[in-house]
Amino acid sequence: MRPIRLACGVTAALLVSACAATGTTSTPPAATQETAAPGYLAVADQALPAGGTLNLQVHIDSGAATGYDPQLADVATTWQLLSLSYETLVTIGPDFSVQPMLAEKWDTPDPKTYVFHLRKGVTFSNGREMTADDVVGSLKRLLASKSVWRGQLGPVESVTKDGDGKVKVTLKEAYTPFLAALANVPAAVLPMKEIDDKSVDPATTLLGTGPYVVENHRQDVSWTFKRNDKYWSKDKPAADALNITIAPEEAARIASLQNGSAALATLGNVDSATMLAGAKNVQVVTQATTDFYYLMLNTLAPGSKLADPKVRQAINIALDPQQIADVALGGKGKPTAVTPAGLPGACDPAALPSAKQSLDEAKKLLAEAGAQNLTFTLSIFATEPAPAVAQVIQQNLQQAGITVKIEQMDEASWSGKVYGKAPAEFDAALSWFAGYADPGMVTKWWNPETAGFNVGFMKPDKDLNALIDAAGKEPAGAARDQALAAVCAKADADAQMIPLVTRPATVAFRGDALSPSLYATEGYGNVLRLVADARVKKTQ
Repeated sequence: MRPIRLACGVTAALLVSACAATGTTSTPPAATQETAAPGYLAVADQALPAGGTLNLQVHIDSGAATGYDPQLADVATTWQLLSLSYETLVTIGPDFSVQPMLAEKWDTPDPKTYVFHLRKGVTFSNGREMTADDVVGSLKRLLASKSVWRGQLGPVESVTKDGDGKVKVTLKEAYTPFLAALANVPAAVLPMKEIDDKSVDPATTLLGTGPYVVENHRQDVSWTFKRNDKYWSKDKPAADALNITIAPEEAARIASLQNGSAALATLGNVDSATMLAGAKNVQVVTQATTDFYYLMLNTLAPGSKLADPKVRQAINIALDPQQIADVALGGKGKPTAVTPAGLPGACDPAALPSAKQSLDEAKKLLAEAGAQNLTFTLSIFATEPAPAVAQVIQQNLQQAGITVKIEQMDEASWSGKVYGKAPAEFDAALSWFAGYADPGMVTKWWNPETAGFNVGFMKPDKDLNALIDAAGKEPAGAARDQALAAVCAKADADAQMIPLVTRPATVAFRGDALSPSLYATEGYGNVLRLVADARVKKTQ
């Protein structure tokens, strides 16, 4: 088994944070837990009056939305913001079940056919009624686009109107994650009449069916939303307006909670709960997620030792995900395989081949590859807790004789270096994936021909790609679990992208200013999923 080593080589600050977080539970106080339904951290108090303005502060990487077109949105933090105005046919419940949204129900007469019955009375924020043509056109536009998300929809053969209020999707072959893939923002229903007649450009104008309408947007600074008075759900949204500030410094977000200028903020440091322990009326909760950190190793850089599978396998063996979870994430994350830990049918990371090998075996592989004194640079973005994760990785690999130099940069610079050129100009990089709601979905990113974003640093593996496709065809059950286990083992041996630990979301809010709704576990990186339910408390 992969050993759990003491973090004696990690900085004292990390150890103090980890110890503090281990002794402090970032869960809601008893009153919140008693009122929360199963699967929720908190449920908004519907007895409170609607109205008011909700002030939020979020991480800098949430500012990545440079345009409004949801089909081209390729990072989870952009999905958060666009989900306030755009909606999908289906959504995900607190137990990862697929639930109705713009489709009030659907039929599956056979494993390759889906017939969606559209909700009546839905209009776009300009007042025009949503039609089956909008749904058909949106899905066809997505499938014909360069969107990263088009590969998640699987082998779609046709999308047709089936009467005025129904849409039929036919697949070439069975594809189990299809409904879950429709639940994410890139699969949102767009105003295709206006897009086709060019009266609306989705790259510059946000026109959706959702609860809020964008009033103002300053890139990397702020977003202002006002309620959509034409929203189809008559009791939503509860708040009249949302002011979302992009706050890069954790200290600024903490201060905004302490002084009351923000009612809710997302946090990154594992010791945030301790720092806010004395703040009156501030509640800190940890939302589990299926999101996870992963390590990218550039196998396409000329002359790189990382192109040797023995070197990559040695790195994989030497990494200690449990230590990363305990130290860098304060015990709130969990080791994961390619299939996100916590999802039904996900692989057991302790059963991976690398988890059963020792540090001595890692050193032997390095010697066989002539890489005993391997040195490489790990490029990371500055948003916490990525720097803490990188420091534990550095300490892990040092024990195998590998020297890791950490290069920390702002989000835009990091993104340009990692994704800006092909072949990419980095040695290794740290990032995270949203894990979604089906264990087979994120595995598709291990095929660069489907993912696209990793063609600059990752070689396709035809055997791995075949296993990913085979798992997608299997219905939920024991046979699919076995197929996914084969994907996990093959990706573990390939080790071009190495899954590490799940990425929990820390959310803090002022109980005297806000009554929010929050899922206990989120699958699409969207902490703002239920913001339309949130009630602003008028008196503080």
